[in-house]
Amino acid sequence: DFDREMLGNKRALVATGPVGNGDHIDKKIRMATALVPSSSDVKKQIIESKGQLPRTSTLEAPTMLLTGHSGPIYACKFGPDGKTMASGGQDKLLFLWTVEGKCDNTATLKGCDGPILDLDWYRAGEFVLCASADKTGVVFDMETQEKIKRLRGHTSFVNSICSSRRGDPYVITASDDGSCKMWDLRIRGATKTMKDDKMTLPLLTCAFSDDSLQAFTGGIDEKIKVWDLRKENTVSYTLDGHGDCV
Repeated sequence: DFDREMLGNKRALVATGPVGNGDHIDKKIRMATALVPSSSDVKKQIIESKGQLPRTSTLEAPTMLLTGHSGPIYACKFGPDGKTMASGGQDKLLFLWTVEGKCDNTATLKGCDGPILDLDWYRAGEFVLCASADKTGVVFDMETQEKIKRLRGHTSFVNSICSSRRGDPYVITASDDGSCKMWDLRIRGATKTMKDDKMTLPLLTCAFSDDSLQAFTGGIDEKIKVWDLRKENTVSYTLDGHGDCV
């Protein structure tokens, strides 16, 4: 067994039980291990460094304020490389930022005709996908920083967008029109539409399973529905329990 004892300004673990070949230790202190600084040591270090501990971050300051959008921001995600961040909102613009140094705004992309409600990075970061209130999804190429595709087919706001992690270049979108659509970026038009014909309520979010064989949707009906993408408009099961919109 180990007891904790305070030795001056250090904290030590002290063995008080049997050690070795059954020998018993009568004295309480047998060995001290894992010495760590106490709160007084940390306080002393802060005073000596005039209130600033050495920083290891690549940011210019502990807290950075990124400004540029002219309205509310609805979506913000880090890129797969961890060095870039994308944001979008009411002003219909997609902003790209570095997340090192001064966190500069490196690009401002236009292409959405309505507020950007959600965004997602495609796999290794080749594209940024935007869900817009203009009833479409928009695909931006990160190499050319231009809009290369628009996903048309929904009849109301597109609230959520998600790309598959592997396999074919599939994307799914969820809309206020109550449907979730799947798209193949290589062709025009939706390849599949998932919708509950019994009750059409707005969908607020969507996501792929890891193997891209299932789609998950959540909406104002307080349920998560799991769709089998190998079949046509088939709900595999429903997850209940939420007491409000998902």
